[in-house]
Amino acid sequence: MKLVAGNSNRALAEAIAAYLNLPLTKSVVRRFADMEVFVEIQENVRGEDVFVIQSTSYPANDHLMELLIIVDALKRASARRITAVLPYFGYARQDRKPGPRAPISAKLVANLITTAGVDRVLTLDLHAGQIQGFFDIPTDNLFAAPVLTRDIEQHYDNGKTMIVSPDVGGVVRARAIAKRINADLAIVDKRRERAGESEVMNIIGDVKGRSCILVDDIVDSAGTLCNAAEALLKQGATDVSAYVTHGVLSGGAVARVSASQLKELVITDSIQATEAVRVAHNIRTVTIAPLIGEAMRRTAEERSVSSLFD
Repeated sequence: MKLVAGNSNRALAEAIAAYLNLPLTKSVVRRFADMEVFVEIQENVRGEDVFVIQSTSYPANDHLMELLIIVDALKRASARRITAVLPYFGYARQDRKPGPRAPISAKLVANLITTAGVDRVLTLDLHAGQIQGFFDIPTDNLFAAPVLTRDIEQHYDNGKTMIVSPDVGGVVRARAIAKRINADLAIVDKRRERAGESEVMNIIGDVKGRSCILVDDIVDSAGTLCNAAEALLKQGATDVSAYVTHGVLSGGAVARVSASQLKELVITDSIQATEAVRVAHNIRTVTIAPLIGEAMRRTAEERSVSSLFD
């Protein structure tokens, strides 16, 4: 079993290697002067079971290209099996045609990864479960729910806690967390009455006097989370926190969260935190290295991965 890390999230790769008690394979991933990606694997990988750890996070295209070239280098070095470990799968939000003449980019990226020579994919909390079907190779979609649930139980009184889905589309995800901690569930129904008017937040469920926890898979601009927190507080919630798997947090998202009424935003380290995220007073990170490391070990040993979530 060999571990190869790209440049997208070196800290997570090192944490996974520490969990597995394995060194990262010596490799060079660098740029030429014109920003072409160059990869060199500096150890023998012939006949090895190789795991490439690389989130396709910002800058998504650079990190995706790194992944493809690393895989090609390993394939040409006669690796027995190549597993792409994608803690965050970029382009996952483009999983369908929202209108005419629009691409389905998630399928295109799946094709690129498969064609490059990947034998198996290991990823975390896909934006839409059906993306597994975009790959013509075995794909394991891990869930951060056990990690998030453990943290919620350590920091919140379950008797007063209510899990909230920030939109109708995330109900299944929120319900899974609520079921694990035996908490009630509420839903934020977000709608825009007409173009140019602000969104109206309707709360489905009684949140009065409850400590609300918003649960989602991706936080990008953080606008929905901040607006949902405000709506929940207006309906009588005592405080509002958020647990999100992938902290994309692009643009002014960190400043928006810092200035919002969110008590705290808890994200995983599937995407490497920026300096702004690290110093934000109400953003906290939990690690998913043991979860991904254990899934990788079980994959290498041909044992069940799904039993991790029973």
